[in-house]
Amino acid sequence: MTELQRLRAEHAPALLAFERANRAYFAESVPDRGDAYFAEFDARLAELLAGQEAGRDHLHLIIGGDGEVLGRVNLIDVEDGSAELGFRVAKEAAGRGLATNAVRQALVLAADTYGLRLLRAAATVDNTGSRTVLQRTGFLPVGETVLDGRPAIRYVRDLGAARQRPAGA
Repeated sequence: MTELQRLRAEHAPALLAFERANRAYFAESVPDRGDAYFAEFDARLAELLAGQEAGRDHLHLIIGGDGEVLGRVNLIDVEDGSAELGFRVAKEAAGRGLATNAVRQALVLAADTYGLRLLRAAATVDNTGSRTVLQRTGFLPVGETVLDGRPAIRYVRDLGAARQRPAGA
């Protein structure tokens, strides 16, 4: 059983372990966080939590039954009722529907708890898993972009539909 939890300071050790264990895996499909992210992790986490406290971001972890971090679902750059969705799931947890389920939960939180009306997202063309999650959760392609030098697709999701459909639909 997994649970989507809002990021808290006490998640730090498990979050750092998750990011370290999956760094190479994530770099295959999204820009690498760089060495500074790991060397300055505590300061970076403090910045993230401050941004969340200020309402600029809404950061979530997918927590497994034994407390390990299996993934992240973040809503960042909140402004004028919209935000950018980003998510990642551990290599060992990929392909089990965790990302799809967590994004569905985040859609409901975004609309009902955070008052957002629109989410944006992007995924590289070669990131089939993320593109599938976005399509399964109602995101629509709206154009092309480039992420880390690779061609990508931009998506949007009107959150009015999140209120009308059950979270698992």
